[in-house]
Amino acid sequence: MYRRILVPVDGSPTSNRGLDEAIKLARLTKGRLRLIHVIDELSMAWGMEAYSAYGGGDWIGVLRDNGALVVHNAKAVVDAADIEVDTVVYDSFSGVVHELVTQEAGKWSAELIVLGTHGRRGIGRLVLGSGAESILRYAPVPVLLVRAANEPVSQTAATVALTHPSVPAGMVAME
Repeated sequence: MYRRILVPVDGSPTSNRGLDEAIKLARLTKGRLRLIHVIDELSMAWGMEAYSAYGGGDWIGVLRDNGALVVHNAKAVVDAADIEVDTVVYDSFSGVVHELVTQEAGKWSAELIVLGTHGRRGIGRLVLGSGAESILRYAPVPVLLVRAANEPVSQTAATVALTHPSVPAGMVAME
């Protein structure tokens, strides 16, 4: 049970909490993880805004480089835990994050999706939307939401010291 676990990652502390829980589950089930990172239109817009003071630039290249760093660092955490892992990055703007995550779950035959969520409620949720809710609604498999906390990321993730790029590399730590 839950031997094929899909984990959206974006390098944020919330995403890292989800990764840490996925590692714990994979240890228990002798499972494997697939890390997914999505660069979407929102990431592109935020990247352009972050670098607007510097003039023109290769926004997609910056986002791809940061996405590669996020996936590399997350994979290092999983490798350090001696869990089987592979990765996939979507950077073709071929869909929104929740669509690509749920499609990947089906294509890869995932048994569970684990992701971090900020757990916003009320007006904050209405204004920002809820990516986690969209994944819950459309996922072909169970979804484990790991809520953000005010405490540091657990020791497993902190040991490898995931770094968060200065420009958003993908928005998968769900609001």
